Amino acid sequence: MEQGIVSFFVHIVDAAQSYWDKTSSGDLIWLCIGLLGQCLFMMRFIVQWIHSERHQKSLIPVSFWYLSLLGGLIVLAYGVHRVDPVIILGQLPGTIVYLRNLMLIHNGTR
Repeated sequence: MEQGIVSFFVHIVDAAQSYWDKTSSGDLIWLCIGLLGQCLFMMRFIVQWIHSERHQKSLIPVSFWYLSLLGGLIVLAYGVHRVDPVIILGQLPGTIVYLRNLMLIHNGTR
């Protein structure tokens, strides 16, 4: 069992090394951009959760919408760079919703 786990991790390390060796520096930069967008997008859930816990009810702070928009736009840019219709179609409608929510929030505070 232990040898199987070790060989699994050796395989993962070898596959990662092979991936890095075959990938151009430009694609690695875009990979980092895509991962940054995903991290920002994920952070919105953590921010919302912490905010709701502090208030002991489900609330969506304005920062949730900013993280949604920023993360969505970055992931959308990554999808356009990769010419990936799944990512593009998955992110494009959301960015419109995030932007509209921010517009409604800012119009409501005036």
